[in-house]
Amino acid sequence: MATTLAADRPRLWAPARHRSFRLLWTGQALSLLGDGFSVVAFSWITLSLTGSTLTLGYVLAFQAVPRALLTLVGGTLGDTWSTRTLMMASSWTRAVLMGAVGAAGLTGHLTVWMLCAAAAAFGAVDAFFQPARVSILPSVVEEDLLAPANALLGAGARTAAIVGPAVGGVVIALTQAPVAFLVDAVCFALCGLCVARIRTRPRPASSKSGLAEAGPSLGAQIREGVTFTLRDPRLRTVVALDTAVNFCYAGPFTVGFATLADQVLRGGSATLGVLNGALAGGAVLGTLVGGAVGGRPRVGLLVAALAGWLGAGMAVLGLAQSTPVVIATVLAMGFAIGYQGVFGLSWIQRNIPQDVLTRVVSVDMVLGYAAAPLSLILCGALARTSHLALFGVVAVVLAGTGLAVLGSRAVREMR
Repeated sequence: MATTLAADRPRLWAPARHRSFRLLWTGQALSLLGDGFSVVAFSWITLSLTGSTLTLGYVLAFQAVPRALLTLVGGTLGDTWSTRTLMMASSWTRAVLMGAVGAAGLTGHLTVWMLCAAAAAFGAVDAFFQPARVSILPSVVEEDLLAPANALLGAGARTAAIVGPAVGGVVIALTQAPVAFLVDAVCFALCGLCVARIRTRPRPASSKSGLAEAGPSLGAQIREGVTFTLRDPRLRTVVALDTAVNFCYAGPFTVGFATLADQVLRGGSATLGVLNGALAGGAVLGTLVGGAVGGRPRVGLLVAALAGWLGAGMAVLGLAQSTPVVIATVLAMGFAIGYQGVFGLSWIQRNIPQDVLTRVVSVDMVLGYAAAPLSLILCGALARTSHLALFGVVAVVLAGTGLAVLGSRAVREMR
């Protein structure tokens, strides 16, 4: 075992030998850390100003809606312009926004409508960063390093998503909410500085996508990206599974976890925290193992296996009454999500032409954004019946997804 791990370790860490990858990793981690800060800061300062959870919902919606609406635009511009430039511009714009909110808060001039405007602007600008951070990787590392590079980026992203809100809460507790916005601004400014120093390889001169070099309008280019995504059965399958996983994260892993912790396991908020930690820890471990294993497995079979595994896990969560069993199941589900994610994302980056890659990534993201609120609503309704109904319906959907994947030979043979 020790020999095997020693042999795997250089491969997993191989991308870190490239300066541009280290800068990308650091910049992405800082950006996602800032995202975590912003969620806590917006939430806490809104409640401090108004004491209204309804107003908090408005502020968070002002951030989420522009991000969802503009992600396809951001993906399209990423295929036309430089993804590096979009990441820099987005990072520095968010730094200015967060700095302005922090300064207004410290001077006592901050209002709810200013918060709503800042949240909307933040979400709109973030829509240009998110697709670009995924599609830039093939221009930073060689093709054979995509899997370990995605593993390292994924592990950093998942860790930042956990650490960001926690540190943001500590900063607010020790100081005051506006200070968290200023720290947030520093994170985004440093992210922009890191990205500015990345040296990317030029895109291939010829297009392999079969799409026009430039559509007659932005809308036409967006439609081309959507069409390209939907007409390839392999790509449709990967995107469909990503959407299903997002569906699982939003409802079952929020409403479902809360219901389990409170009504079944009777452990309260402490148990809820343990469940979320087990999911995140399993995902990080699975991501790193996927990067260490490397190679080019049959991604289609991995996709089907993940759907089946998650479906089985949902069934166990619906039936289990024991805290250790639930934690072990959640840990295993997180591991599978992290492991398959490395190879699914690497397959997209390796097989999609550069002139349409960012649009494909943006389509995947938008479907995930759409799945989240639907999942929350559906799972909230099902939880009123029973937690078994909640997890059972999701298990059936995932099982059907896995069987549909196995029915396509083209998908089964994906590498």
